[in-house]
Amino acid sequence: MTEMSTAPEVQPAGRTSTMALVSLIAGIVGLTILPILGSITAVITGYMARKEIRASAGAVTGSGMATAGLIMGWIGVVVGVGLLCIACVLLVAVPAGIFNAAGQYGSVIQSLLFV
Repeated sequence: MTEMSTAPEVQPAGRTSTMALVSLIAGIVGLTILPILGSITAVITGYMARKEIRASAGAVTGSGMATAGLIMGWIGVVVGVGLLCIACVLLVAVPAGIFNAAGQYGSVIQSLLFV
């Protein structure tokens, strides 16, 4: 009695999306070196990669990298906008004299009107 062993069919591995890799790298760069530019690049390329992966019907992989790039990109955008808002408030509040010498809040309206 001879047994015929059939080897499982090997599916060729799909290629990894270049846009997904760019999104991942830009997300890391956006959280470390170039906050706004890297984060915006990560978000744009992340969405492009997800679209490419969906359209390929399994021939292109990298969905996890695209998602990670998107998450890091959006975190970088939110943090960058938040820091920009804080900087703007400080640039307006400090010269306008909203804080008095004792460190207490003065009247915001009076300070802004320089009364």
